[in-house]
Amino acid sequence: MYIRRTTIKSRKDGKQYFAYRLVESKRIGKKVRQYTLLNIGANFSLPRDLWQSLCSRIQDIISGQKNLFEVNQEIERLAQDYAARIIQTQTEDTQEGKTDFHEIDVNSLESIRPRSISCEHVALEAFQLLELDQKLKELKFTGPQIAAVTGTIIGRMCQPGSELSTHYWLQNKSGLGELIDHDFDKTSLYRMYQISDQLLKHKRPLEEYLFTKEQSLFELRETITLYDLTNTYFEGTGLYNDLAFHGHSKEKRSDCPLVTLGLVLDGSGFPKRSEIFKGNVNEASTLPTMIQGLQDNTLFEKPTIVMDAGIATQDNIEWLNTNLYPYIVVSRKRHREFDEDQSYVVKKDGNCTVRAQKVIDSNTGETLLYCHSTRKEKKEASINNLVYERFDEAMTQLEQGLHKKRYVKKYDKVLERIGRIKQRFSKAAKQYDIQVTKDKNTGNAIKITWKQKTNLQTKDELPGVYCLRTSHKTMSESQLWHTYTMLTDLEAVFRSLKSELGLRPVYHQITDRVSGHLFITLLAYHLVHTIRYQLKQSDINISWDDLRKMLTGQNRVTISMQCKNGYIIHVRKSTRPEPDQQEIYKTLGLNMNPGKTIKKIIT
Repeated sequence: MYIRRTTIKSRKDGKQYFAYRLVESKRIGKKVRQYTLLNIGANFSLPRDLWQSLCSRIQDIISGQKNLFEVNQEIERLAQDYAARIIQTQTEDTQEGKTDFHEIDVNSLESIRPRSISCEHVALEAFQLLELDQKLKELKFTGPQIAAVTGTIIGRMCQPGSELSTHYWLQNKSGLGELIDHDFDKTSLYRMYQISDQLLKHKRPLEEYLFTKEQSLFELRETITLYDLTNTYFEGTGLYNDLAFHGHSKEKRSDCPLVTLGLVLDGSGFPKRSEIFKGNVNEASTLPTMIQGLQDNTLFEKPTIVMDAGIATQDNIEWLNTNLYPYIVVSRKRHREFDEDQSYVVKKDGNCTVRAQKVIDSNTGETLLYCHSTRKEKKEASINNLVYERFDEAMTQLEQGLHKKRYVKKYDKVLERIGRIKQRFSKAAKQYDIQVTKDKNTGNAIKITWKQKTNLQTKDELPGVYCLRTSHKTMSESQLWHTYTMLTDLEAVFRSLKSELGLRPVYHQITDRVSGHLFITLLAYHLVHTIRYQLKQSDINISWDDLRKMLTGQNRVTISMQCKNGYIIHVRKSTRPEPDQQEIYKTLGLNMNPGKTIKKIIT
């Protein structure tokens, strides 16, 4: 066995570079022939004087020989990798059910090259179920590019991270390459970045294809459209990014530049369209851009648009009316009403009861739905109590200071302090009458009293009450309320994108790379939601994070053993799945033992 270096001329620019191969010589009759055992590629930097040591160590590993001398760490790493690849690629599939007995030395058993397989197995099935590989072929992606796309998206699902970390995971930790018959050791890091750029170029056709495929696959009818925005933050300055701006961070990271993601979902939670905006975008201004053109000509009626108060400006409501989109949104009006006798129960469980009352707005003709939630009332009461406590503490501290040295006592200064306290705790301050007693001789304040007012609750301050506005006239209170609560599904999607699929933080600085990072995460979510939707049909409701943990543990391993007759046998196969993993596989209709079982006998 030896290493051969070959000079190759690039087809693109005509430049020459070196490629390396592991070659073995065999005598056949009177002739000696060379056979390529493994294509190492161009990324091989080991000094020439160590090549023979590397070849000898590879031969020892394949033949099961123990190493008697200490080996250079880099040589050992390369030898283990190349030997495992030779064993894996130079074998034939075993025949299922065929008996093959050997007498072996049990003490010689070794398990090498463990690679995770279960999460990849489930994710790849969703990738193929959506026929995403076929769509990529239509978009003129080559075979190696499709493999890189597969690795990038499934890597984001199973081990979220940057392109750099995904590249390392594919080469050193994952068995995905064995499932798709691709050697990721030949995939450069630069190709991973290129794939991000290529996917972004085809963003619109890929989104349209996936949504149409999901609707067809699960026989879904589009009647609801959910729309909302979220943002995520950059690690770095974002100076070279046209989207990076400081704004209000929904993750409490307003110290960092932000980028905003707008997302449109159908009522079943499948993404239909996404758009990336500047970090300081005005949420309300994004609606026409996102919704316009969504109408499918095959639908008899336009879907109902559901969105929160931040986007539901009067201008946007008028735009929806002009374009004949029905809607259900949170009302921005401060005036609220609620008559319990005229309301109906729309939700009741051990923790919360929600009642709703329909009212027709005489000015606009809209249907207003006033909702009272016992859970919301308790939450508001808890917040109010905290505000009242802090207001009382601030007033008590100011009043006690009137009787201590070096504290504010001047009447005008005391009034200024009270003004600041009222500004800081305005909601609580409105509920109190505050009196300051002034000493006529010294001009100092000598006493502060504050007493809570009574019977000040107005219709604008009904605890636990909120209002929805809608263009629907015939839907019941229960239908309206349950349709609006679908918006919580979109909030769950944002949480999944950020926490489970590595959307945050963003490490890229170039605009297109940032957009590509977000788009890859959305593609991964398409696969995640496809898997979870299938499981829900069998009453398995589980988050992707929990499902990923459940799937951890099944690996691909190579078992090496020495036979009595001196042969070495290498068998590579998947370990047996755990019972909960078997349940997931069975529900999804997957093979319990992903990947081929392959065997090589070294004589």
